[in-house]
Amino acid sequence: MPRFAANLSLLYTDLPFLDRFAAAKADGFEAIECQFPYEWYAQTSIENIQKTMAQLNLPMVLHNLPAGDWANGERGIACDPKRVDEFRLGVPLAIKYAKALNVPRVNCIVGILPEGLSPELAQATLVSNLTYAAEELKKENIKLLIEPINTFEIPGFFLASSNHAIETIMAVKSSNLYLQYDAYHLHRMGEDILEIEELMPFIDHIQIADHPGRHEPGTGEILYSEFFMLLDDLDYSGWVGCEYKQLHKANFLKD
Repeated sequence: MPRFAANLSLLYTDLPFLDRFAAAKADGFEAIECQFPYEWYAQTSIENIQKTMAQLNLPMVLHNLPAGDWANGERGIACDPKRVDEFRLGVPLAIKYAKALNVPRVNCIVGILPEGLSPELAQATLVSNLTYAAEELKKENIKLLIEPINTFEIPGFFLASSNHAIETIMAVKSSNLYLQYDAYHLHRMGEDILEIEELMPFIDHIQIADHPGRHEPGTGEILYSEFFMLLDDLDYSGWVGCEYKQLHKANFLKD
């Protein structure tokens, strides 16, 4: 059975940020991840977060690079040639917090294709930005990931397939760029999550949620029992991030 990390951006949202750590531990999670922790870090001292993680023996295994004004609908800026300076300013900020909390990987949300921009220029901008970020993060022994996201929930999202992600990784030509494989998003895009063997050399992190509803495995149509067995068969040793909206106790943690 894979190792599961609770995504504190979607789970336990009725609790203050630090209380979510204990709730995750009580439910059997072995680690945590979050989407955009920067506001929480500003509100809660790093020392308090470090202390909580140490007391619970609960490492944080992933968070995202800054991705523009998320609260107002932006979904990443890495493919926007007008936002290159802003993107690159976000890299040292992500490094600062990742080093403080021993987070070994950060994910880049690449963004929506800007209106009127050609896909070719967006791709060139993305490759340039990822090349820069991958090398800066490599200096600090932090991995960079990219994540395809479904276009039903984020219309126009530029990176929406595993094929595009792999093409981008190959174009960047860095040993420090990996695929974050979100089974929920790629299932929604019509990909077969049981056909991932060829992708495994590129995958460094996996995320899950069921469909419909983006709830925990077992509430929808995705064949997660088979998926987890496949990961075992493929000797996947990384984390599986539980990035879903909880309806019930996550019984799969106890299987």
